[in-house]
Amino acid sequence: MKSGKLGFFVVLLLLSSSTCLAWFGSSSSKPKISSSSSNGRNSILSYEQPSSSSSSSSPSFLNRFRSGSSVVFPVHGNVYPVGFYNVTINIGYPPRPYFLDIDTGSDLTWLQCDAPCSRCSQTPHPLYRPSNDLVPCRHPLCASVHQTDNYECEVEHQCDYEVEYADHYSSLGVLVNDVYVLNFTNGVQLKVRMALGCGYDQIFPDSSYHPVDGMLGLGRGKSSLISQLNGQGLVRNVVGHCLSAQGGGYIFFGDVYDSSRLAWTPMSSRDYKHYSAGAAELVLGGKRTGFGNLLAVFDAGSSYTYFNSNAYQALISWLTKELAGKPIKEAPEDQTLPLCWYGKRPFRSVYEVKKYFKPIALSFPGSRRSKAQFEIPPEAYLIISNMGNVCLGILDGSEVGVEDLNLIGDISMLDKVMVFDNEKQLIGWTAADCNRVPKSKDVSI
Repeated sequence: MKSGKLGFFVVLLLLSSSTCLAWFGSSSSKPKISSSSSNGRNSILSYEQPSSSSSSSSPSFLNRFRSGSSVVFPVHGNVYPVGFYNVTINIGYPPRPYFLDIDTGSDLTWLQCDAPCSRCSQTPHPLYRPSNDLVPCRHPLCASVHQTDNYECEVEHQCDYEVEYADHYSSLGVLVNDVYVLNFTNGVQLKVRMALGCGYDQIFPDSSYHPVDGMLGLGRGKSSLISQLNGQGLVRNVVGHCLSAQGGGYIFFGDVYDSSRLAWTPMSSRDYKHYSAGAAELVLGGKRTGFGNLLAVFDAGSSYTYFNSNAYQALISWLTKELAGKPIKEAPEDQTLPLCWYGKRPFRSVYEVKKYFKPIALSFPGSRRSKAQFEIPPEAYLIISNMGNVCLGILDGSEVGVEDLNLIGDISMLDKVMVFDNEKQLIGWTAADCNRVPKSKDVSI
């Protein structure tokens, strides 16, 4: 594939202090990081307005603030040809802007870091200069990143991490605490101290390189940004996004939606790490296929959708029959995606060719024994390549190591509000205008 990325859906999260560095860098001449204080985390948050900072961490303030509070970030990017979505977040003191790749398939937020950096790609902004407020090795956030309580600490005051993603992209570094500047929809700006990774050694396969400063981890673990915000009493543990087919959109933390207008399905009890919904049945052109009990993972870190081998082969067989006699033919010379078709003349838009394709769907358990149908219309599984051909944006997951999972990527979530409610253990969605970014707590989707 020439564009897009296989999710930053984490297939390996290997953390061992025996393999990580005891300081930033790989030689003794490089500086050792010292922590700023014995606890390292004095101020949880503060108002932008100095007059209010003294009361901002009180329980009564947090209880009042959390009620209905939310954060909304505009999103930039698209499925094709850009191949990823990112947000801009101001981090550090003084705060500096960074472009972060959105990933609901992993937990850790990290920046390429000048500590110094042994391997970093070219970044849109100067490399992040870390704070000296280290997360200790025995801190609960470090245990969360390790995904076990049974890990060794070679350096007690420092938490090392190594994270590898499905497309063999990886980051090695240490956890630090620093300030995030967040604008809440109730008009308040807060400087919130939270943990992030200082990545001083990255591996970027050519196919996965994107011009970003780091990763925004929005998964279900304690180290994810939404979990940290919720742990400080600032928002409900709810994260969501709305990605526009025209490019752009928004992500949000907390309550910015009308839950009565969404279709809901329970999160899977078989997968506690990801936003998974189990027991789905594949529906092709409105007809049940018999392929049921499909475990689906919703992952904004993946440009395209991946079915397991059986579901994918059923899809290809169905498409072959549906397209027989239609004025489009396979275009093997187009390597944009594994399967493309050409027409009598180059296509300019998916809407020119969607008449030859039918919608597909995943049918999930809903409420009161009803079904929650996740519709995937043709414009949510097709792209138009730069050669003017139409290409299938659903791929064979077995060829990239996804195996039995069915990975629902950005392309199939376009023009939908997706809501991941970690408190109620529910996943919700509905069609929406993702070009309309909510700006206050009174705006509901």
